[in-house]
Order: sequence, then structure tokens, then C-alpha cells
Amino acid sequence: MSRRCELTGKSILTGHLVSHSNHKTKTRFLPNLTKVTLISDSLNRRVRLRVAVATLRSLEHRGGLDAFLLKARDAELSPNALAIKREILKKQAGA
Repeated sequence: MSRRCELTGKSILTGHLVSHSNHKTKTRFLPNLTKVTLISDSLNRRVRLRVAVATLRSLEHRGGLDAFLLKARDAELSPNALAIKREILKKQAGA
């Protein structure tokens, strides 16, 4: 399982920890990932995804999982999230 947000694509960043004496030590900055169960309104079912905690605020701001997926670019979504997006699009086209 990769350390990557399934909805935003946020992943590991690398950089330096810099001391007062300007001594640099390589480090990895990990995203704050958590497993959450989100509810899709159009599919009427629960979806379990591994997302960054900051993404949860973005989800609420955009109006829920369905609105977030419809607005998101396909390149940054995981294969699992992309499949859910396609199901939502099919459901809305049929309705």
C-alpha cells in the first residue's frame, strides 16, 4: 500500500531538517493518511478510501464525495477512486 492520498494524490515529500548551525539532515515528510468510510449520495452506498486528513476538509467544502470526484482530474485519482467516479457518471447519465 503506497503512502498516497487516493483522492488528491498527495504523497511523500523529501527535504532537509536544518539545525541552528545550518547542518542539514535528509528527511521524508509523510502525508497524514487515514482510512475513512465516505457515503456516496448518488450510489447510495459507503466507500472506504485511504485519504489525507486535509482532503476531508476539501470534501466538505466541495459538497461531499460525489461533487469532489466529479470536479477532480482523473490523473490525480487512484484506480479505486476513478472506478467510483465512473459509476457516479453512469448513474447520473441514466437518471
